[in-house]
Amino acid sequence: MSDNKIIKAIQDKGKTIESEMSFFEHLEALRWHLIRSAIAVVVFALAAFLNYDFIFNNIIMGPFKTDFWTYRMMCKLGDGFCVSKINATIINTEVAGQFMLQINSSVLIGIIVSIPYILWEIWRFIKPALLSKEKKAASGFVFYASALFILGILFGYYIIAPESISFLASYTVSDTIKNEFTVGSYLSMVATITLIIGIVFELPILIYILASIGILTGTFMKKTRRYSVVILLIVGAIISPSPDFLTTMIATIPLFALYEVGIVVASTVERRRAKAHDDIMNS
Repeated sequence: MSDNKIIKAIQDKGKTIESEMSFFEHLEALRWHLIRSAIAVVVFALAAFLNYDFIFNNIIMGPFKTDFWTYRMMCKLGDGFCVSKINATIINTEVAGQFMLQINSSVLIGIIVSIPYILWEIWRFIKPALLSKEKKAASGFVFYASALFILGILFGYYIIAPESISFLASYTVSDTIKNEFTVGSYLSMVATITLIIGIVFELPILIYILASIGILTGTFMKKTRRYSVVILLIVGAIISPSPDFLTTMIATIPLFALYEVGIVVASTVERRRAKAHDDIMNS
């Protein structure tokens, strides 16, 4: 009896050691994925730092210039939409302000440009743990997640950010107050808007994940569509800088489109799960 206990204890100890080794192997693999992602961010940030004149004048300060693409398109809609002047100036109030601006914006650009590669590293880390069917179903994760993020960044940069700047620059409580934005405040606003919109555009990916684990279904999303429309209108009003209805709708229409795409995604996953369940029951 005692021999059996000893053998069982040895077996249990072997399983424990094996699980511990597996855990540390996964931890080591995660560490290298994080290191490679960090290296990608540093490389792109360094490239942005070395080409900062072009980036600052044409990208960072683009929405602050009246010849920006968005303002030119608005002028084609009519004189009422045309932005002929940005009634504000950009100033620096800190000794190291401009140097930190170059550092911070270079790192930020490095992170944004590295997102597709970071998503690829995430996929490489989780892929070994997936079943063959799960790998096939999630094979386009990197492409779709990267494409949605890039679309969100472009929408935030070309639509929401210029609208925010033109509205806030022209908004005054009194003629005695001049709008002078610090360079840090300006960069923070543009970066926050573009990143938030980029993350919001990942909604279909989030819906896919929730549908895959059974938390969300296409049927539920269809039933709650009317309530979702109200919520999306509120979100659109929050991210929209101007209180007029047209600007709010411009910010909200992409959210409606993303929600409808999410319904299609969730319904597809729901049908796939139902088919898999039927196959199991019939086998």
